[in-house]
Amino acid sequence: MTLRGKTLFITGASRGIGKTIALRAARDGANIVVAAKTATTDPRLPGTIYSAAAEIEAAGGQALPLVVDVRNEQQVADAVRQATDRFSGIDILVNNASAISLTRTPDTALKRYDLMMDVNVRGSFVCAQACLPHLQRSTNPHILTLAPPLNMDAKWFEGHAAYTTSKYAMSLIGYGLAQELRVDGIASNALWPRTLISTSALTNVTDADGAKRARIPQIMADAAYWILTQPSRAVTGRFFIDEDVLRGIGITDFDHYAVHPDAEPTLDLFINSPA
Repeated sequence: MTLRGKTLFITGASRGIGKTIALRAARDGANIVVAAKTATTDPRLPGTIYSAAAEIEAAGGQALPLVVDVRNEQQVADAVRQATDRFSGIDILVNNASAISLTRTPDTALKRYDLMMDVNVRGSFVCAQACLPHLQRSTNPHILTLAPPLNMDAKWFEGHAAYTTSKYAMSLIGYGLAQELRVDGIASNALWPRTLISTSALTNVTDADGAKRARIPQIMADAAYWILTQPSRAVTGRFFIDEDVLRGIGITDFDHYAVHPDAEPTLDLFINSPA
């Protein structure tokens, strides 16, 4: 099974992991809805919905760049309508858009708290709700949420309770959808990286050494591709880790995913060190 002719609605696809997932699907000839906020160049952040769309089409896919703030249900609804007008349906939703603030409670501005809850949790729900009627008509529908496994180790709460709560709620939305939509044959899974991934978001929360100890987004895209090409009735309700997915299909050498070949990748948040 490939993604040829499939339509993917990917939030936050103007850069980073979202764009890399889009480019991997484009190599099959998929249709990509680039649903993100960045329409004009920002010197602090590379890429716009239009530059991402150009890369997608150069890779062999079709692209529809749309300005979408996932907090705004009308923008989401309008984007879904434009997507179905252009591509006659939606087969896959990738809930990638996310907000982060690794701050303790006294240092977390309520505006930032609201942003994380609105983007991570509400946005994932709004997008799923809007895409659902079209996913129900797909032959192999998938929802993929970039959210972590539900690791209740206290250390993942003590330093940034608000962020952890928002991401775990995002995970629960994805898991809840899997149970609710199982009868319709719509898969809903979560995917999370074992190690830090080199993105613009990472550069905002770590130093140069931390950024060096990361992997490139391609590892997440390759894992996502495997998930999204599985039969939706057979693979659902799972919390996948990128490296585990790839090991499961026989990949054991991950050096080519490293940002710096001599730096040991740092485990990502919510991933405990092996015992």
